[in-house]
Amino acid sequence: MNKFYDALETRSSAEREADQMAALARQIAHAQQAAPAFAEILAGIDAGSIASRGALAQLPVTRKYELQQRQQAGRAESPFGGFAGMGFGSAMPRVFASPGPIYEPEGARRDYWRMARALYAAGFRAGDLVHNCFSYHFVPAGSMMETAAHALGCTVFAGGTGQTEQQVQAMADLRPAGYVGTPSFLKIILEKAAEMAVELPSVTKALFSAEAFPPSLRDWFAERGVTGFQCYGTADLGLIAYETEAREGLVLDEGVIVEIVRPGTGDPVPEGEVGELVVTTLNPDYPLIRFGTGDLSAVLPGACPTGRTNTRIKGWLGRADQTTKVRGMFVQPGQVAAVVKRFPQVQRARLVVSGEMANDQMVLQVETTETAAGLAQLLAEALREVTKLRGEVQMLPPGSLPNDGKVIEDARSYR
Repeated sequence: MNKFYDALETRSSAEREADQMAALARQIAHAQQAAPAFAEILAGIDAGSIASRGALAQLPVTRKYELQQRQQAGRAESPFGGFAGMGFGSAMPRVFASPGPIYEPEGARRDYWRMARALYAAGFRAGDLVHNCFSYHFVPAGSMMETAAHALGCTVFAGGTGQTEQQVQAMADLRPAGYVGTPSFLKIILEKAAEMAVELPSVTKALFSAEAFPPSLRDWFAERGVTGFQCYGTADLGLIAYETEAREGLVLDEGVIVEIVRPGTGDPVPEGEVGELVVTTLNPDYPLIRFGTGDLSAVLPGACPTGRTNTRIKGWLGRADQTTKVRGMFVQPGQVAAVVKRFPQVQRARLVVSGEMANDQMVLQVETTETAAGLAQLLAEALREVTKLRGEVQMLPPGSLPNDGKVIEDARSYR
């Protein structure tokens, strides 16, 4: 059985670079013609001249907040802010909404989000039943994995999120070959299965995303017969990189061009230096050019021991800004500010995210002289309403928080 998804994974570096740079020039020309936002952003740019990484680095970086701003400003004409290269109809079977909201189109092409490559590297093959526990509503994660599984020839159980006991029962009855979803939810399912005295021997492989997957958690699953791999993608771009059996970083997907730049700029950093991931997708339906993910990573030197020849990155190393992912959802400084604005008694606030082994915890630390009973409860309720996540509240006297400008502190351990 072939260990590689396709021949693209083992191209020489020179061949890949030549192919991608030729595709880049075509993609820029297409974006200028089909996506009004890029017609404006790239006005005056000769697409044919953008055929090298040096030339690409001269183009402006488009960031997520710009997607949101343009979508909000131009919603009467298009919900996608002029970034999509297609309109409603058979070419666009679904539309999704990420927090913001930011709306993302899904095209009709096979394996639109390109996740099949990551599933294949995680050991999934044609004929497998895949238990999909990513969300099927609003966000595209469930569809990302389902369309990838279908491209491989797999059948999918649409488990979605929540209903832990029912998830255990479905796994016991249907005997899926593997799981896709967040690692924390599979951990909860396996713990619930043990509590219910239900064996789940068929689940031997998993593909995880949306959360950190540290070695300690990988070992926890291995002890229970599950070999887990991780992949990295976004709702805007689809797959960016995926883990292989070598367990040495993440290999870049073949359908994207990735740069690592100095945070706050568009300037590429030297190989090995940590910076922000900036991605250009070769997807003609949603042709994002130099899209700043806000995520930090670094290039790993050398090639993957599995024989895959594409560049490897170290994986997710944090956020270039203070936006933080908690239990699979982004929490932004603006959301903390929105909570604080409701309570004039609060002078300053800081959200501390801690925990390990897929056990994220949030504590909202607030400076206040108010000691009336019930304020902490009201703050906790507001925090949940705004972020959609539960958190505790810690009341502190004025002057207790560091004067470092931080609104969100990620104090989690990823060992």
